[in-house]
Amino acid sequence: MKIQKINGHLLYRNPLGVAKITGDKNGISAVSILDNQIPSTAKIPESLLDCVTQLKACFNTALKSIGLPLNPKGSRLQKKVWHELQKTPVAITVSYLNLSRQLGDVKAIPAVARANEKNSLWIIVPYLRVIGSDESLTDYAGGLHRKVWLLNHQHKYKQQTLF
Repeated sequence: MKIQKINGHLLYRNPLGVAKITGDKNGISAVSILDNQIPSTAKIPESLLDCVTQLKACFNTALKSIGLPLNPKGSRLQKKVWHELQKTPVAITVSYLNLSRQLGDVKAIPAVARANEKNSLWIIVPYLRVIGSDESLTDYAGGLHRKVWLLNHQHKYKQQTLF
């Protein structure tokens, strides 16, 4: 998989498209998927290369977790929601209601949903594992087709497909 750097971002092709990774020595601040790859030439910071290495492992195996210093931008509540999401084990899903309960406020479902919409690390902080209370797939920053792919990838060692 080719790795490129452009305008301070690291780009690398993976099964979901082209990952755009943003960060610095303090940690990864955003990972998103682009539909098109943009060519460039530049030296790639070591802190971003480690993210690529771990994402490759995640896409190629049943990696249990990604261990990177993270530095997401968000409110205190958003960071609290994202921290709680990181506790969700691989191949396990959680509803917005249950996530709100884990945070200590069952009425916080709308706030939890908004925090997930703002999750700039949606591959690393597993927003994909949040589903509706009726077990339906809900919106996903990377698109529902990517959410399905990721959930099936994480579940492939337990069953054929999830969705």
